[in-house]
Amino acid sequence: MYAIVDIETTGGYAAANGITEIAVYIHDGVSVQKHFETLVNPGQSIPPYITALTGINNAMVATAPSFEEIAETLYELLQPCVFVAHNVNFDYSFVKHQLKLAGYDLTAAKLCTVRLGRKIFPGLPSYSLGNLCRSLNISIQDRHRAGGDAKATVKLFEHYLANEGMEVIDSMLKRHSKEHWLPLHLDKKEIDQLPPSPGVYYFHNAKGKIVYVGKAIHLKKRVSSHFTQNDPDKKRQNFLRTIHRISFQQCATELEAIVLESTEIKRLWPQYNKHQKQPVQKFGLYQFEDSKGFIRLAIDKKKKNLPALCYFNLLQEGITMLNKMIAEFELHPKLCHLDTNRITTKDWDLIGAPIAYNAKLQQALAAFEASLPTFALVDEGIEAEEQLCLLVERGSFWGMGYLPKSFPLKQAAELKNYLNPYADNDYIRNCIYSFAAQYPAKKVLLQL
Repeated sequence: MYAIVDIETTGGYAAANGITEIAVYIHDGVSVQKHFETLVNPGQSIPPYITALTGINNAMVATAPSFEEIAETLYELLQPCVFVAHNVNFDYSFVKHQLKLAGYDLTAAKLCTVRLGRKIFPGLPSYSLGNLCRSLNISIQDRHRAGGDAKATVKLFEHYLANEGMEVIDSMLKRHSKEHWLPLHLDKKEIDQLPPSPGVYYFHNAKGKIVYVGKAIHLKKRVSSHFTQNDPDKKRQNFLRTIHRISFQQCATELEAIVLESTEIKRLWPQYNKHQKQPVQKFGLYQFEDSKGFIRLAIDKKKKNLPALCYFNLLQEGITMLNKMIAEFELHPKLCHLDTNRITTKDWDLIGAPIAYNAKLQQALAAFEASLPTFALVDEGIEAEEQLCLLVERGSFWGMGYLPKSFPLKQAAELKNYLNPYADNDYIRNCIYSFAAQYPAKKVLLQL
């Protein structure tokens, strides 16, 4: 049995809007067996633009039943049936949300007559209800009213059945199909093309622009998981409506996917990515010689044309490191610009002569340099004859790429000729160090 449904609402997403009208036709695959239709009091004001579209105004629904009053009747009609609608995820998200508020959990299978139309009558100029019915010579009365649109969808459904549509319907209703969960504009072939391997995937909008970037251990499973819920939230619904196409980049390992995802988010700045979009403000440790011959240290924002001794993503990271050097090598805070008070005669007595102080500072810098590791992380490549390599130079991520399995891993400078450089950031670096600690056998120490 099929429940062919159409609703009118106060807005575009279920979490903050209500239903103003609903029509349900129960169909057995041959003819209509039952019909239910009513205006609904949404419990909120109907916006003028909705009234202009549907003709339903506040006065019309003032004495209509609330959704809670019809919930039991609706649930008993819908639950045993396949839920059918034009752009089914929209109607289903509203009905399921309203039923849940009334204490009922709708778990019906779904069928989308837009998707059915694309499969049974491919190549039509448009699959909106009005244009599709026009192309197939199906009349619509009371357009943008639940009863009129639901009745047109019934005729459309029967037209599909008369044109060998049952085979397509059976295929879409198979448990493993999951097609009814997909965004309206996304072809299932886009999911089918995805490999069961690690990688980074991209969701594109109607104009081809990338609106979301994600990483996966198993691309097909991860991408499919985005479309297994009917969340009524506005952002979620807008997100699903935006997706028209999927592209991907296969990776050898999850770590490679993590690095690529982070890099791509910062490069593309996708609309629906929240995390990792904060701009990275790098800081550097700089040295200079003052007029008295003392070598001083200072942490400052990264300078475009002035090389630093090292870089930090967080100011506190640099301050912590510098305080450690001051304590261990007896450097003076005022000559490291951590104490901004004026240097007094007593301070100069403690600091001593430039030669002796500069010798201590050079020892501190040499120890710091030695503490910054240079190493490669190696793992299996996509192809059997290659290996994935990630390079860390002097404590910072330099880049990654693929090398022949026989490539000698000795000099960092030599590796740079074969790897692609990437921007370093805290997130990537922390993931790499965590992976190195978990898999020490994949870490190869290198010479600079």
